[in-house]
Amino acid sequence: IGVRLVGSEMCIRDRYGGETGCSYGCLGCGDCVAACQFDAIHMNPETGLPEVDEAKCTACGACVKACPKAIIEIRPQGKKSRRVYISCVNKDKGAVARKACTVSCIGCGKCVKTCPFEAITLENNLAYIDPNKCKSCRQPIITAEVPAKAVILLGQHIGAPAKPIVAKGDMVKVGTKIAEPAGFVSAAIHSSVSGKVAKIDTVVDASGYAKPAIFIDVEGDEWEETIDRSKTLVKECELSSEEIVKKIADAGIVGLGGACFPTQVKLCPPPSFKAECVIINAVECEPYLTADHQLMLEHAEEVMVGVSILMKAVKVNKAFIGIENNKPDAIELMTKVASSYAGIEVVPLKVKYPQGGEKQLIDAITKRQVASGALPISTGAVVQNVGTAFAVYEAVQKNKPLFERVITVTGKSVAKPSNFLARIGTPMKQLIDACGGLPEDTGKVIGGGPMMGKALVNIEVPTAKGSSGILIMNQKEAKRGEAQTCIRCAKCVSACPMGLEPYLLGALSENGDFETMEKERIMDCIECGSCQFTCPANRPLLDYCRLGKGKVGAMIRARQAKK
Repeated sequence: IGVRLVGSEMCIRDRYGGETGCSYGCLGCGDCVAACQFDAIHMNPETGLPEVDEAKCTACGACVKACPKAIIEIRPQGKKSRRVYISCVNKDKGAVARKACTVSCIGCGKCVKTCPFEAITLENNLAYIDPNKCKSCRQPIITAEVPAKAVILLGQHIGAPAKPIVAKGDMVKVGTKIAEPAGFVSAAIHSSVSGKVAKIDTVVDASGYAKPAIFIDVEGDEWEETIDRSKTLVKECELSSEEIVKKIADAGIVGLGGACFPTQVKLCPPPSFKAECVIINAVECEPYLTADHQLMLEHAEEVMVGVSILMKAVKVNKAFIGIENNKPDAIELMTKVASSYAGIEVVPLKVKYPQGGEKQLIDAITKRQVASGALPISTGAVVQNVGTAFAVYEAVQKNKPLFERVITVTGKSVAKPSNFLARIGTPMKQLIDACGGLPEDTGKVIGGGPMMGKALVNIEVPTAKGSSGILIMNQKEAKRGEAQTCIRCAKCVSACPMGLEPYLLGALSENGDFETMEKERIMDCIECGSCQFTCPANRPLLDYCRLGKGKVGAMIRARQAKK
């Protein structure tokens, strides 16, 4: 090896694998130091371990050959000398590795399954990261630049679009209410910028249709004086249940998981139902999206206060926070923080799509099923997104309306995937440019995730309250296979989490038989896309189900209007 060991040192190494509990641990004997001809390796006198001087190292591999335990490796650098790696070389199986070291890689493969960029591989019970594929997607939330012009949609929620209360030429500040609810199921809209109202006109939104919006020319960044902009955590809430609901309504809070249902409506269930618990949806089961995950890591305390406020609003003493097992760091942190808050329990969940669906989450946590056509509150559960809980904290404790949110911008070819805290009304192009711009191999730009998101007609679309992510798919990913005749394999039936028959619903929609679609429970469809994803014939099942659901919904509303 280059260095001959004798006596007790040789005995310890050969018979017991070293003085450390880990059989792959460095013995600190200095073979690598002696082998290096460039004086690039020295022993740290405090730790007793070798350290490499990168300026002197030539990656000749002499130290690799000299190491008697074969634990030194030369790993590739990424672009611009970027290094991303697992700081562990233990190749023992999980139980053995974990017994020796609590932070050892156990070769479980969860990181391989979780990484949307195929940057991680598993070899000999050890994970390896390709620095050229890794996108460092778990980076801190970045505050996006304020846009030069904000386009704020009036219909950012389920229900009636908000009614403008400003006119052309009016001056507004950040947080100024610019539109009020136009019905019971509606939500207030606030300005995300300061400046002058340029016009009230229509703009193409993420759905591809022209929708009413307020255009604001930005001047400075002046906030309403009532907003508490300090970082000080405010735990105590002295407001009554009714006062909390009113404050949430005034702040324009909606469900930030994608459905955008006005939060104040959910917090006021019909008299025939009684809330028993609050369930916080922190599952974030859509591939690629990490906004909720990063929010929990950076604002766990604020989220817990928000959950406590929601519990008080619906007068319950129990709350569950559902997090999938592919977010162990969030589970650990949230569990630790929750221990200081009465009645809040973090529930680790099996990684399973679409577990983030409201009905699926209720079933996973409470073991209660929502009947067809029934409201989720019928199970006693009030479900809110983790982002909504954070927004509730800011609204109630900081007097801050909902005018910004965390948005994931990502994709396999994106130069710098990031999570942005972006003002509502910011053009999506601005966020894409902040990540390095559109890659050359861009095939589609998706508003949301790959399963439930929709392709954007252009990237000038303004962000809204429901904008959870922007996914840039390359041409290979974005290309759809040619639709073929259904082969009656029933994979779509097995995949449907609602127990529907997607192949039948797709055929009915294609033939315009919407009356039969209603009988076949199309309104129970949660549009998760599992049917289309699993179809070997490449049938556009989700597209047909969405079309049919929209038509049937319109038929139902028309019938109700005649009563």
